[in-house]
Amino acid sequence: MNPAATPLESDFKIQGMTCASCVARVERALAKVPGVQQVSVNLATETVRVRAAAPDQSEPTQAGLAAAVASGADEAALWQARLHRAVRDAGYEPVPLAQTPDADPALDRLWGVRRDFWPVLLAILLTLPLALPMVGKLWGEHWMLGPLWQFLLATPVQFVLGARFYRAGWYALRAGSGNMELLVAIGTTAAWGMSTWLWWRAEPGTLVPLYYEAAAVIITLVLLGKWLEARAKRQTTSAIRALQALRPEVAHLLPDGVLREQMQDVPVSELLPGDRLLVRPGERLPADGVIVQGQTQIDEAMLTGEPLPVLRLVGDTVTGGSLNGDGAIELRVTAVGTQSVLQRIIALVQDAQAVKPPVQRQVDRVAAVFVPVVLLIALATFALWWGWQQAPFEQALLAAVAVLVIACPCALGLATPTAIMAGTGVAAQHGILIKDPEALEGARRVDTVAFDKTGTLTLGQPVLAHLLPADGVDAAAALQAAAALQRHSEHPLARAVLQAEKTQGERLVQAAASATLQASAVQAVPGRGCHGVVQGAQLYLGSWDWLHGLGVDLQRWQTQAEDWAGQGCSVSVLALRVGIGAADEALDALDPSAPEEPGLEGPEPGPRQGTWQPLALLAFADQPKPGSAQAITELRALGLQVLMISGDNQRAAEAMARRLGLDPAAGEVRAQVLPGDKARLVGELKAQGRVVAMVGDGVNDAPALAAADVGLAMSHAQGGSDVALHAAGITLMRGEPLLVAAALDISRRTVRKIRQNLFWAFIYNTVGIPLAALGLLSPVLAGAAMALSSVSVVGNALLLKRWRPPGRR
Repeated sequence: MNPAATPLESDFKIQGMTCASCVARVERALAKVPGVQQVSVNLATETVRVRAAAPDQSEPTQAGLAAAVASGADEAALWQARLHRAVRDAGYEPVPLAQTPDADPALDRLWGVRRDFWPVLLAILLTLPLALPMVGKLWGEHWMLGPLWQFLLATPVQFVLGARFYRAGWYALRAGSGNMELLVAIGTTAAWGMSTWLWWRAEPGTLVPLYYEAAAVIITLVLLGKWLEARAKRQTTSAIRALQALRPEVAHLLPDGVLREQMQDVPVSELLPGDRLLVRPGERLPADGVIVQGQTQIDEAMLTGEPLPVLRLVGDTVTGGSLNGDGAIELRVTAVGTQSVLQRIIALVQDAQAVKPPVQRQVDRVAAVFVPVVLLIALATFALWWGWQQAPFEQALLAAVAVLVIACPCALGLATPTAIMAGTGVAAQHGILIKDPEALEGARRVDTVAFDKTGTLTLGQPVLAHLLPADGVDAAAALQAAAALQRHSEHPLARAVLQAEKTQGERLVQAAASATLQASAVQAVPGRGCHGVVQGAQLYLGSWDWLHGLGVDLQRWQTQAEDWAGQGCSVSVLALRVGIGAADEALDALDPSAPEEPGLEGPEPGPRQGTWQPLALLAFADQPKPGSAQAITELRALGLQVLMISGDNQRAAEAMARRLGLDPAAGEVRAQVLPGDKARLVGELKAQGRVVAMVGDGVNDAPALAAADVGLAMSHAQGGSDVALHAAGITLMRGEPLLVAAALDISRRTVRKIRQNLFWAFIYNTVGIPLAALGLLSPVLAGAAMALSSVSVVGNALLLKRWRPPGRR
């Protein structure tokens, strides 16, 4: 296989980006690298994802790289180097994710002050003496410093603390574009330069207007705004950091054949599948695994959003990162590293935050031309004031400076990614994993929700709903005899019988018999039932049609069976074959073509001799999940149409629908739909103009989930997470139908926040630029408004962190 056909994908951090124009410039620089197919830069996380085709040795533009690959160089490393070089040439610093520290360096302190706040603090201390006279004027006080002191205070703010604006602005100019720093650098330099010029030209002792305080205040406000913005952005990633902190650093390894006293502590990174670990009470599970000894309560709240601990026994699967309760357990590791559920959840949330939704791509196109347009507006403002209005040079320049400062597109670049990070993060904390931002936008437009029935709205595990004994037959004895026949079967109906015996049998057995019945010569007849010998009696347990075909007289139960079937139940019959001859009994016991192993196929016996005595009528039914009816009610409250898709017959499907609160007469039930036809049904709904969200279990519903506008894959309680993680745009980590309404709700709220942020980002510029151009906004106020715009956008996105699913507010 040609390695050049394998695409490459690279993720790394970029330091130095400040606004939407920076994002556009980085994307343009990376897009020029040969072979790059897709670039997505996230300003809020300061990360980039690049998807590129591997170098094709047939292309002349890649001849050098192809030769390096042919000589044995690492192809991925070469591409990474070229991408980093492109970012650095654009004026930014690429940083590999592997070198990004887990701890936040901004939390380090120097002399009691956070390190990242020191530049802001120094700027404030130097600017306060310049700004206080502006406040003193309100009370008629004249605290104005002399020109020399103003120069000495403002110059370090301008050229030392504000050096970052010159560096970034220079890189932008060199790349033939603009950014926030360029606007700030031009505006403040104009104010500082004009003040220095007027001071230098003034006669000794003459009082001249100086604007050093405007330049210093603008830079200080921008630095403070960027610091507050960075602090708020760190809060939007708190969900990811909380998930990353779940995995412990050390695991207690139990080597095979070694006593527990000789166990050793090893780093979690060294664990291998198959390792046996000890997890003490109160510790977090270091890896995914299966419990091989012990039982405990597991708190999975940070992974699934389930608020209550769940009981886990021997043989149950457990997820790394969840919190062990009060029992010590031993588990066998099944997945580590990137294959673990926790790491996949983190990767899923990070992927959702790295990819841009369609609305952000439109914003990026606006940002690409925003700075050049602002520069033209500033020049036009200066020309109109100085040339047409004959205003003083200083007044014209200050108006142009105000335009440059207030127009900085910081908020524009932060509007979308901060909302997505906050929304997907809080959703993940409650067991809702949003795979991509397009699912967010699609969920906002959904008007129809289609549910798969079995395992989604219902438990998917039949229970024994009714047991009607024949006259003179004890119900306890009939249940115990049926359980004896099903003792070793794995059929869902067999498990329902055994569960009924377990939960009800203690009381019934005390009334009937003290010993558990055992069956022998058990034979399974696929699709029909089974038969065997229980305490010397030949018993048959199977479907109504099978027993009726064998000659059992079921007329007395006809009405009851039809009534239960109409309620969605599967009806079975327990019957005794009496009067059987010795030859037939021996044949039934010794027939080599009828194996006695449970679950193996045996021949269908016919009524050779003897008569039949029906003992009991059994009805099995699936049960609605707790919360299914409430989920449907909440979806309707959101203005959505709800539909149930089932493979059951029409009567059974309608019976379950009524229990869930659905109206079959209104077309809210589609019955007798085969798994392969669900996708076709979804297509028909979309052809009617509906925007469809499909909810399924993520396994046999995968085609329908993919066909829907939004697919919601519901994870199973045991082992379903791995499949569900990749099944749809949105994954529900708990099998609770209520999460469907919650997922649509957080999606709508996140998109609403994006639109609110974009509105405020544009409104600042739409209102602020004309006010500045008309001279109604001073440069200082413009700087404050610009800083406030970024902080307000991020703060508005952080309000999503207060979201709680419906029913938990």
